[in-house]
Amino acid sequence: MMQPHDFGFGTQIRKSPYFDATVRWGATGFSVYNHMYIPRDFGDPEQNFWNLVNCAILCDVAVERQVEITGPDAAKFVQMLTPRDLSNMAVGQCKYVLITNAEGGILNDPILLRLDENHFWLSLADSDILLWAQGVAVHSGLDVSICEPDVSPLQLQGPKSGEIMRALFGDEIMDLRYYWLREMDLDGIPLIVSRTGWSSELGYEIYLRDGTKGDALWERIMAAGMPFGLKPGHTSSIRRIEGGMLSYHADADIHTNPFELGLDRLVNLDMEADFIGKFALQRIRDNGVTRKQIGLVIDGPKLTGPNTTFWPINHDGACVGRVTSAIYSPRLGKNIALAMVSVDCAELGTELEVVTHSGETTATVVERPFFDPRKQLAAAGSSLTAQATA
Repeated sequence: MMQPHDFGFGTQIRKSPYFDATVRWGATGFSVYNHMYIPRDFGDPEQNFWNLVNCAILCDVAVERQVEITGPDAAKFVQMLTPRDLSNMAVGQCKYVLITNAEGGILNDPILLRLDENHFWLSLADSDILLWAQGVAVHSGLDVSICEPDVSPLQLQGPKSGEIMRALFGDEIMDLRYYWLREMDLDGIPLIVSRTGWSSELGYEIYLRDGTKGDALWERIMAAGMPFGLKPGHTSSIRRIEGGMLSYHADADIHTNPFELGLDRLVNLDMEADFIGKFALQRIRDNGVTRKQIGLVIDGPKLTGPNTTFWPINHDGACVGRVTSAIYSPRLGKNIALAMVSVDCAELGTELEVVTHSGETTATVVERPFFDPRKQLAAAGSSLTAQATA
């Protein structure tokens, strides 16, 4: 007889080092991401949201697999993968980057971590960039080694996360800047800690470098966090849509380019360094885009959960785009969404029709992000310059 904790897709779907701990702490549902289980249900998702924005949550995000790039040509090779200029990236710094193909399409939007002069990690969204990077390296003529290391991240996110980190690591952790990393040790457990996360709140990512210690690390963090109200949780769709954060495969994919998403700041077409997709992105920039990502407020009853299909968007009787991510925000009291539409329907205030799972309703184009547009919560204590360089 199958027990409730016997989540069974077979051995081809990997379990994280924290899997058993998350089940003990109440995970009842999982999804699959980068060929691994990711906890997606610790009860009411609205309560998970309030836990995040009022206190803190600990999330198993070991599915954010790392692509490790080392060797004498590592920096040159990493620059080949992304249109973002990395020439001023320091050791110990993190950057949000896009990985593009020869047509300028987005293959992934990872966080890049520079651990040493010739040592990088790409902390991935959901796609097989390890295989892409290894394939690119074959005929690159560059001296690099590319592998997936034994690294499994956790996310500690929320306004109390700093206090919990102080309880774990002492005062020294409090001067870790937004989008910077540090090598740490916790009771003999080897870690990399970064001031990053997928929540738009103050937060940290804790990268375990020894998968045998996953259970011990989870329990150690939860014990330190209990006095501060820490709860086990999962990445919040509500909060990430409020913050306008992309979910790869939903809001971006291989057929989406950076200019459609308004991510021009992540593309430097004037730098001398070459990168995959440079000429295609130059053409797209010069010719302009035919569609753009927008924010929407959707009228009608409160959405009971996120969309599980792309909802068509109509205007004057014609289909002009689709909703990619939609949710009800209990803080804003509105149904909010990210969508991709024709440029002539992207102007603020434009009224559109959205065909949801329960029928057609009206929607209005609004500014995004929907909340804390300058990411002051996530960058708490950092300068606006630090925010802009993330």
